[in-house]
Amino acid sequence: MNLKIISSEKEYQQYLDWADEMFDKKVLPESPDGENLQVVLLLIKQYEDRYYPVPKPDPIEAIRSKMLDLGLKNQDFVGKIGSKGYVSAILNKRKPLTLELARLFHTELGIPADILLS
Repeated sequence: MNLKIISSEKEYQQYLDWADEMFDKKVLPESPDGENLQVVLLLIKQYEDRYYPVPKPDPIEAIRSKMLDLGLKNQDFVGKIGSKGYVSAILNKRKPLTLELARLFHTELGIPADILLS
């Protein structure tokens, strides 16, 4: 395969099809096809990042989702953040998410800072 930067949807689809074929063949990473596959995957990612960007989630929605995953309730943050009403106001977007609160949620929930600060 002659590798080059993907410049059209048609080329993108060809690279996807070729990558699928290589996965079906279960090529080894150290083989020539395996090395080409690694490059093709990088080219595909570059194209997708440019033409199909994934928007970052809303910071409050990310906090609520992570709380749900961990089985946490608003009450679990009373004392760490403030009163029950203040926690509720933040999680219902009536109060702003400050830098200090973003840092706390990053530490407590492991949410990446770039999501909390977006």
